Amino acid sequence: MTTVQIGVEGMTCASCSQRVERALGKVAGVESAVVNLATERASVTFDPSLVQPDALLAAIDDHGYKATTADIDIAVGGMTCANCSQRVERTLKKLGGVLAANVNLATEHAIVRYLPDTVTPAQLKTAIRESGYEVIDAGTEDDAADVEREAHERHVARLRRDLMLAAGFATPLVLFVMLPMAIPSLQRGIDAALGPFVANLIGFALASVVQFGPARRFYTTGWASLRHGSPDMNALVMLGSSAAYGYSVVATFLPGVLPAGTAHTYFEASSAIIALILVGKYLEAITKGRTSEAIKKLLGLQPKTARVERGGEELELPVDQVVPGDVVAVRPGERLPVDGVVIGGSSYVDESMITGEPIPALKAEGAEVVGGTINHNGSLRLRATKVGADTVLAQIIKMVQDAQGAKMPIQALADRVVRYFVPVVMTLAAITFVVWLVFGPAPALTYALVNMVAVLIIACPCAMGLATPTSIMVGTGKGADMGILFRRGDALQTLQDAKVVALDKTGTLTKGKPELTDLTTTDGVSEADALRLAAAVERHSEHPIAGAVVAAATQRGLELPEADGFAAEPGYGVAATVEGRLVQVGAARYMALLGIDTGPLSRSAARLAAEGKTPLFAAVDGRLAAALAVADPIKETTPAAVQALHRAGLKVAMVTGDDRGTADAIAERLGIDHVLAEVLPDGKVDAVKQLQAGGTKVAFVGDGINDAPALAQADIGMAIGTGTDIAIEAADVILMSGDLQGIPNAIALSRATIANIKQNLFWAFIYNVILIPVAAGVLYPGFHVLLNPIIAAAAMGTSSIFVLSNALRLKGFRPRPLPAAKQRPTLEPRPAAA
Repeated sequence: MTTVQIGVEGMTCASCSQRVERALGKVAGVESAVVNLATERASVTFDPSLVQPDALLAAIDDHGYKATTADIDIAVGGMTCANCSQRVERTLKKLGGVLAANVNLATEHAIVRYLPDTVTPAQLKTAIRESGYEVIDAGTEDDAADVEREAHERHVARLRRDLMLAAGFATPLVLFVMLPMAIPSLQRGIDAALGPFVANLIGFALASVVQFGPARRFYTTGWASLRHGSPDMNALVMLGSSAAYGYSVVATFLPGVLPAGTAHTYFEASSAIIALILVGKYLEAITKGRTSEAIKKLLGLQPKTARVERGGEELELPVDQVVPGDVVAVRPGERLPVDGVVIGGSSYVDESMITGEPIPALKAEGAEVVGGTINHNGSLRLRATKVGADTVLAQIIKMVQDAQGAKMPIQALADRVVRYFVPVVMTLAAITFVVWLVFGPAPALTYALVNMVAVLIIACPCAMGLATPTSIMVGTGKGADMGILFRRGDALQTLQDAKVVALDKTGTLTKGKPELTDLTTTDGVSEADALRLAAAVERHSEHPIAGAVVAAATQRGLELPEADGFAAEPGYGVAATVEGRLVQVGAARYMALLGIDTGPLSRSAARLAAEGKTPLFAAVDGRLAAALAVADPIKETTPAAVQALHRAGLKVAMVTGDDRGTADAIAERLGIDHVLAEVLPDGKVDAVKQLQAGGTKVAFVGDGINDAPALAQADIGMAIGTGTDIAIEAADVILMSGDLQGIPNAIALSRATIANIKQNLFWAFIYNVILIPVAAGVLYPGFHVLLNPIIAAAAMGTSSIFVLSNALRLKGFRPRPLPAAKQRPTLEPRPAAA
């Protein structure tokens, strides 16, 4: 039985605690549950083979309360292969109170979700240290990146030192052994001058320095992995090199205990193995450092200080001391330290890091600005609205970090293989030794030893562990450079499976800033009066179409009267009393709902809809007064983006509240395949479900705010917008720019990343599948080919470097340029009624 302590939020009385207690007691596998109202904590004893802690949390949540959980991100040093990361993961999951643990070899981070009332961060870190790895602590969150960078630099420096020492002693040893084999006269000279025993002593001295110096790192971690029952790559290297070294020591000092003719030394092999593996690890560490450049670049955008006006003077303070409401001064050429609103001055600001737009945007009083962007030519005073972790840049960094630390479904197979890989290799090595010892040619013991060592050294779980996370790191980092933020790493995989891209119309396909284009009135109603009354009502609405009507009235200099009793019917229209008259403005369905006949202006409305405009009707005191048309200009990049999606083999759908005629006209112009028109705000989820019929994977693209339910329903939700829109929780992918080019770019990047992962996994698997049997000697009976352990060590390092280098190719990803915009011809307007 296991006992955990769970903090419970929301309990207010004894009946609450009893309710939670009963809920927990009903979970199958729970032996006892005691809930303390005063401490707001539940103590639960359960059988872990029958129930997991997540089920306990679900029982609490189902009854209206909230279980207290916490998340921690721990930087872990010393992991060298996939077995290492899995061992840390298993160690953490064994702790009572740990709900989930995800250890990423590429980022060298452990992300742990736990019950803070059961286990503490200190206990988590202690468990990591006891499993043989290093915990890299940072004093504050702001210092974390610097601490990790310094730790990585120390790790690289230690590898360089060990490599130089190993190479310095292994190289003369290899030359001392290999050159005489190639030059018989040199061999005779050495034998005459030194004799075999002295030559072996020299080999022993040189090899011992390597074995007890640079090789110590493999022994420390390898032995810990064996002690915990989860051997890793270090254990393979330790066993292989120590077998060669130990056998050579016996052959040098106790040759009589070995069968006749088998007292050979392999000091050069044991040393060369260590040196070559360190070469691979050193190059791997350098390459892994390059995979996280995206995060480093983003962190570099954060200013360290800000000029804050306090007490009548301007103070230069650390940026973490700025609070919302502070007035911050920004000089030309400086980066804005926080998000805020301009309250003084004007300047052009380079927002390319947010929007991807290379042209600086003019920022004057009242404009919103984003921290990390670059102020160009003017001085600005701004009032801070968001600081620290709430800023747009901080959210971007967190999104990229979260995505880089995620695991994809495609990684599941590699994880399962890696878990059993090293034990299987050790078994194969033992079988190799026995088979060669029993059936091998003389001297059988020598052949058995050499081939066993080759099997231990050639196996590389590192490549399998790095195959997926390195590609995710580089792919998500490249996406951030392009203004494409993957909130989850698995979104990279899901996106490339999409078959249909559904686009919300307003603000996505269009600019989201409609303009009034037409106004037709019934007999006895003037245009000015109809527009004035309609605008008076629409002024109280937040809908973009309402803004277009109000803007048109303002431009004509009309004075808008007050409106009383404003009421809105979402998806239909609005109504209010103006100058004692009831004014109702909305779509044709609103007029139908009200029982107002639109016949006198129906032909005009049909013509406007055929032109791709949105027709509205205005009624005064229950009688039709006017038909208005509003057009939302299509973004310049929309037609080309739709063509690019078609070229990528995708179907494109449009979801809109417009009437069927208007929607069809826009779809015809853009070449959209499927139209879902007259969709009310709460009907977008059903529209997505309709597209998903038959298991079709759907990506829904919306503005990230109004479309949140549809974004959540879709297989992949893509929020398109700028600035503060990146905080949308419902979306899986954030397109920072309003440019629709981001959609095909994101899909192309997703496909490129998944293809890269598949290449890595293929290489990692095929390398081991082919070379382990070769190392075991399967080619010897037919071809007399054996794999020298030194060559095996070089091949092992090469496999990891290959995977990392292949992942880095994604840094050069360039999306195909969009085709020139080719809108379909605008439909000819239908003739007006005679």
